[in-house]
Amino acid sequence: MIDISIIPSPCYVMEEELLRKNLSLIKSVKEKAGVEIILAFKSFALWKSFPIFKEYIENCTASSLFEAQLASEEFKSKAHTYSPAYTEQDFPAIMACSSHITFNSWSQYERFYPQVQTCHPEISCGLRINPEYSEVETELYNPCAPGTRFGVTCGQLPAILPEGIQGFHCHTHCESDSYAFERTLAHVEKAFSPWFGQLRWINFGGGHLLTRKDYDVAHLIRLLRSFKARHPHLHVILEPGSAFTWQTGVLVSSVVDIVENKGIRTAILDVSFTCHMPDCLEMPYQPAVREAEMGEHTPYVYRLGGNSCLSGDYMGVWSFRQPLHVGDKIVFEDMIHYTTVKTNMFNGIRHPAIALWTQDNRLQLYREFTYEDYRDRMC
Repeated sequence: MIDISIIPSPCYVMEEELLRKNLSLIKSVKEKAGVEIILAFKSFALWKSFPIFKEYIENCTASSLFEAQLASEEFKSKAHTYSPAYTEQDFPAIMACSSHITFNSWSQYERFYPQVQTCHPEISCGLRINPEYSEVETELYNPCAPGTRFGVTCGQLPAILPEGIQGFHCHTHCESDSYAFERTLAHVEKAFSPWFGQLRWINFGGGHLLTRKDYDVAHLIRLLRSFKARHPHLHVILEPGSAFTWQTGVLVSSVVDIVENKGIRTAILDVSFTCHMPDCLEMPYQPAVREAEMGEHTPYVYRLGGNSCLSGDYMGVWSFRQPLHVGDKIVFEDMIHYTTVKTNMFNGIRHPAIALWTQDNRLQLYREFTYEDYRDRMC
């Protein structure tokens, strides 16, 4: 358990013991189901922790040139790369860092596959497909919403796939369970199985939250083994993001002021929701707060306010067991996935430090941020 009293504020802290627990489960699923599970950098990319990941998995997935470079340089493996649109400027470097490249559209395939064929014929290319089915209810996160810019439908596929297309990639989930995957799988097979015989691999994307406590891991393994029995020639890939670092750490912050307006008390913190926890405003996602409860259940009720100039930079209301005071630490739970990869320095607000709480109960600071980090981003 992290000793909050010695954590600098603000600071993201990941617990090595909890991370290894997730990684062990993911490795077990990979081995029992006979599939490949790779880390999606879109959710988590703290490269100083990659040596731990490498003990359990071999590869990762990238969505941009910089992520592909990170895979090659720090994860020490070439990336499974997918982007909604490649550019002439970036594509040569992307090829150099990738083992797999998935095209989002036929026009992207026609424009860039000849370069793969000429310069890097060892790369395995695929096409993103749209099964026109997703159970993701939040429109912002639904990759199959009407008018989506992602992938091609079965009606847009020729009977014989063009040269170089060796795999299909689909992504339809967001923190979903195995039963959503089962229903999605039925749609994918019904629509796209006529082309499976022409493929070498299929990537079922991310959003498989298999480390959540209520996730039916045995059911997922049965689904994957059954699919492989029906299509034994296909190499099956999953690329979850959140599952790897789900509930593995916290964001530690401190109260810097308490203000009141129209009977609403706000505890202003040394972190910002818009800068450091953007999903709280975009989703909106409501994280748990240690030793507090959402709603008005005690006399000590506060909004939690960020320290940026954005009027809506707050979340609440929260009930605490006792009054808050300047200097009190506020701990946001489960703040490792989709946080550090999405933070920004709006208003020049100090970025939280990033640390690992090791298995032998030591604080290993990965990085602290300074004015120079802000200045260099603004030039």
